Amino acid sequence: MGTDTIADIITSIRNVDMNRKGMVRITSTNITENIVKILLQEGFIENVRKHRESNKYFLVSTLRHKRNRKEPYRRNSLNLKRISHPGLRIYSNYQRIPKILGGMGIVILSTSQGIMTDREARLARIGGEILCYIW
Repeated sequence: MGTDTIADIITSIRNVDMNRKGMVRITSTNITENIVKILLQEGFIENVRKHRESNKYFLVSTLRHKRNRKEPYRRNSLNLKRISHPGLRIYSNYQRIPKILGGMGIVILSTSQGIMTDREARLARIGGEILCYIW
């Protein structure tokens, strides 16, 4: 039985966000690179660099934290939820892709044209497997 790389990404990002560390290290695969690229485009991650350690590649990225300077302790946490699991795949056509918080969040889909957000999939009029929600 293989590991769920998408769940590993989500868990590591969630843990780093809860601890307010800022830096997350993710093993580099094609799926993880595409998901991190989407997170970078949507503004959840500040920067990403590829790092090599003993014949393995890792993506080291910095999370973007929204801080309010007037209030010293305000939690603006990043929420991630895995939808489609290896044992239960959830598919949707482009008309039934859910909108997260009325369009404020994003849905990451795996389509026939690659991994993309819900907005891109609606514009291209293609559906696919719903990987995760981010808000």
